[in-house]
Amino acid sequence: MHLVEQGSGPLVLLVHGFPEGWYSWRHQLPALAAAGYRAVAVDVRGYGRSSRPAATDAYRVRELVDDAVAVVEALGERTAVVVGHDWGSSVASNAALLRPDVFRAVATLSVTYAPRGGPRPSTVFASMGDDEEFYVSYFQEPGRAEAEIEPDVRGWLAGFYAALSADTMPGPGAPSPYFTGPGGTLRERFPADRLPTWLGESELDVFAGEFERTGVSGALARYRAMDRDWEDLAAYDGAPVPQPSLFIGGELDASTTWMADAIDAFPVTLPGLLSSHILKGCGHWVQQERPEDTNRLLMDWLAALPPAAC
Repeated sequence: MHLVEQGSGPLVLLVHGFPEGWYSWRHQLPALAAAGYRAVAVDVRGYGRSSRPAATDAYRVRELVDDAVAVVEALGERTAVVVGHDWGSSVASNAALLRPDVFRAVATLSVTYAPRGGPRPSTVFASMGDDEEFYVSYFQEPGRAEAEIEPDVRGWLAGFYAALSADTMPGPGAPSPYFTGPGGTLRERFPADRLPTWLGESELDVFAGEFERTGVSGALARYRAMDRDWEDLAAYDGAPVPQPSLFIGGELDASTTWMADAIDAFPVTLPGLLSSHILKGCGHWVQQERPEDTNRLLMDWLAALPPAAC
């Protein structure tokens, strides 16, 4: 596992989503360090300079939770606060669920906790979109998304980041970038020739450089392991995460809309929730689009945690 750390104090483990890397936490690392925390941002398995196993089963959420525990132990710590964004939120929530002895508090950004339940995920996603195909189903077929992305990683990432950012996302009535038509690609619905304000050319170079070196199969493997997660977590069907928690979402992020029922269910699913925030005019990349707001909310939450949680 590759990680970047800054500061000393109680450990705060930062877990990124798709298609990102430790660098997505570049604004949080120095802020957390300045506030008296040991901030650690990992490259999740399959990304960047961490290991990239070939088998899809190696990307089950249980494996990623084990990675998070191993990082805590390797750093000489016994407990940590875990913070996740996008797919990292799923890892963080399940880390708190499966290893409450290690992860005493959990914050999720953009994608909140939703307990295991309902039909098999691939069945649910295949039923979405009528004659169009939902992006998750598109990503689940090995090799298919790779064929679209890898010939021009930098251009694809730029379009994907722009499609989900508040200031560059497609307007009302435009074809949804989360779906593709028969025989189409996702990229054909992404904005072209413009970057969101939070992403400069040099920052895009960092993200693109890693994926150009590694390919994207490791990153996409999380989508391909979803059914296995559903099987592995059967014993936790409907289980709440009781630790102190935080949610930060973007008002313009489709995830906030899709997961409205999960947000409404917080009193049951996150009984330890200390605060929940929807950032006005913000898209999906919360900690990068709105770093100052995200940092402030994280610091306020961390300061409010009971001592045992830190």
